[in-house]
Amino acid sequence: MNIEKVNSMDFGEFVDVFGNVIERCPLIAAAVWSQRPFSDLEDLEKHFFAFIDALPQSGQEGILRCHPDLAGREQQRGTLSAESQREQSGAGLTSLGADERQQLAKLNAQYRARFGFPFVLAARLSDRAAVPGELERRLHSQPAQELRTALGEVKKIGHLRLADLLDADSSRL
Repeated sequence: MNIEKVNSMDFGEFVDVFGNVIERCPLIAAAVWSQRPFSDLEDLEKHFFAFIDALPQSGQEGILRCHPDLAGREQQRGTLSAESQREQSGAGLTSLGADERQQLAKLNAQYRARFGFPFVLAARLSDRAAVPGELERRLHSQPAQELRTALGEVKKIGHLRLADLLDADSSRL
């Protein structure tokens, strides 16, 4: 899809197509629609990320809480969004053994207890072997730093999802 097509979308179509660029936050797409026309992918992306940056901390944490745990209950139940399912599958997180799943569940619970939101990682840029180590490393972060890191991961995910939708090169991160 090209940027002209994006700019010609009515509100409903835009929200349908871009509503999960930021996981389970179609309200962001709804707000971004009013910023049309967009000059290119980077301009569109800029509007999504500016919305996130303008939120108070509680709103930013709310965005993080919309994300599922990696290899968590939603994956086991088959209730992940299509995008999250593809991303976790591509990282090998849907084919973990019982011990690996149990280790991640324990780390996810520790992380959520410490920070109040789930561990967010751009799974497409990682793999199953690296996830537990990154989770353990980030468990030691200070809360303000971890909020910034997690929001950075949300933006990486958003960048990749927008690039997919616009059939663009996603290598710029």
